[in-house]
Amino acid sequence: MKKIFEKIKSIFLFIIKNKYIVTFTAFLVWILFLDTYNIYDRIKKLQKLHELKKETEFFKKEIEIYNQQYQELFSDEESLEKFAREQYQLKEEDEDVFIIISD
Repeated sequence: MKKIFEKIKSIFLFIIKNKYIVTFTAFLVWILFLDTYNIYDRIKKLQKLHELKKETEFFKKEIEIYNQQYQELFSDEESLEKFAREQYQLKEEDEDVFIIISD
């Protein structure tokens, strides 16, 4: 037990006496934990960036779908009438509309 303690003490004294190791350790602690762009903030920002990229892809797909629907809707009169009947339950004067909702 005493040998282990002496060995740890000698390693610790070597590290303390070596100014390069002390300086490097202080620099590493400063960069990783105390700096403006520390490791914790970098990880949070990278996670946020990943989330925003996923949202961007989602919205690009949504825009593509809506653009396709827009082109389809205004391409001819029949599709416009079909859309109005389905979405807004519009009807002509001599028609009855039955709405069937399925689960």
